[in-house]
This record gives sequence, C-alpha cells and structure tokens, in this order.
Amino acid sequence: MEKYQLVEQSIIKKFRPLIWRMFIRAVDEYKLIEENDKIAVCISGGKDSMLLAKCLEELQKHGNVHFDLVYLCMDPGYNKENLDKLLNNAKTLNIPLEVFHTDIFKYINTLEQSPCYLCARMRRGYLYNEAKIRGCNKIALGHHFDDVIETVLMSLLYGAEYKTMMPKLISKNFANMELIRPLYLVKEQSIIDWVKYNDLEFLKCACQFTENSNKDNSKREEIKKLIASLRKNYHDVDINIFRSFHNVNLNTIIGYYDDNKRYNFLDDYDEKKAKVSKTNK
Repeated sequence: MEKYQLVEQSIIKKFRPLIWRMFIRAVDEYKLIEENDKIAVCISGGKDSMLLAKCLEELQKHGNVHFDLVYLCMDPGYNKENLDKLLNNAKTLNIPLEVFHTDIFKYINTLEQSPCYLCARMRRGYLYNEAKIRGCNKIALGHHFDDVIETVLMSLLYGAEYKTMMPKLISKNFANMELIRPLYLVKEQSIIDWVKYNDLEFLKCACQFTENSNKDNSKREEIKKLIASLRKNYHDVDINIFRSFHNVNLNTIIGYYDDNKRYNFLDDYDEKKAKVSKTNK
C-alpha cells in the first residue's frame, strides 16, 4: 500500500472519532458543501491545509453530494527549500497541486511592524481571484477549532469586541464566492497526533519575518498558552468558549452592531420598562 493510502486510511479509521467525524459534522451542521460546488482547497503547505485536502478528497469519493475540487497553492515567495518540501509533501500525499506565484513575502518583508494580518488579507485576495478564474464558487481554508476559539479571545482581550471566526462567509469583493472552513470542529491536537502517527513533516509559516522574530511575542501564541493553562483546571474550558458564541443572550448585551445599525440597550429600555409595568398591573 502506498504512503498516501495509509494516510487516507488513518483519517477514516484510526482518527475517525477525532478528525473524520468532526469534519463531517462541521460540513453538515454549517451546510458548507452543496450539490455541484466547485471548491478551491487552499494549500499553504502546513499540516492543517494538507489534512483538509485529504478530508475533502475522501468526502468527494464517498459522500452523497457531488462536488469538484481544485487544489490551489499560492507560492508567496517561499525559498527553494520550503517550496521543494511543500511540493514533495503534495506528491507523497497524492495531492495534484495547481501552483501560482506572487511576491507577497517580498513586499511584507519591507514592513517594520508585524505584517501577519496584511499578509493574510493579501493571500486571501489572490486565492479568491485564482479560484474564480478556475470556475470555483468556494474556497476552503484549513482553520481548525483552536484557531476559532483563539480568535474569539484575541478579539475580546486585544480588540475590545466579541467577534468570532465564522464557519463560512460570503465574499464582499468577489461575486458569487464563499469561504468555508470544514475543519471548524477539529482540534489542533488531533491534527498534531495525525501528523506524528503518519510520520509527516509539514511547513510552518515559512515566512522570513516570522523566522526572524521571537515566536513568544505573538499574541496568538499568548492566547494558546492562556487556554492551555486554563485547561489544566477546567478541562472543558475550550468547549465552553466555543459554545459561548453559539448561545449569545442579546437581552444581557450592552451593545452590538451589524452592517445596518448600532444598538445600545438604552435605546428601548424605557419601552421595555413600560411594557413590564403594564403587564404587572
């Protein structure tokens, strides 16, 4: 049996409860894939996107919904060693990559402050554009459960707002395009265990800026450590963070906003007070 076949087998057998079932649950629960979708699986070369590619491939083979896949890989300016590693991993896993090149790293490395947010936005723009050229209506990213809850806490502690990473999004800049996150319910530790079990080694960030910086200064790394420390005393703390944004009680929120309006609890406080008084007479 080929290496890639053993890897595929491990997803649906050895890691069935922690990876495959969670992947299928996210696809079904959030309605991520529909009949005749053409999905660009965005491959960065990291463990998450490579696992995503194999999960989607398995679902395409054995699922009840017909959809097409394009395995899209953007080279933002990787050095030869990293690019070769990415391509070799794709070959080992039997993933037919379509690679396109950009100069994102060259531009990002001219910035003095952390460019991660800008880099992510630029990458996404290129991926949407290339996916659309290939006739895709969706792009799939490899964000997992831990990315989701870390984003919530980062927004809360550093951004002073309660904002989540959504399981799917409608693109505002590319017509008839959506973004989906099928690994939304898969925990990072499960992915790490899958990598180790199959004796695989993937790219991390591979960005020159990140390689030259102190990883411990990363806000996301701080949040990872915070959640890990909380989990020592409260085993389900990560689950509770996740459930919290599925159970928001708007009656207890001081204020919120969307694309159309901004709301403050005082806006209709007197109206609610009068209604309660009338009811109690």
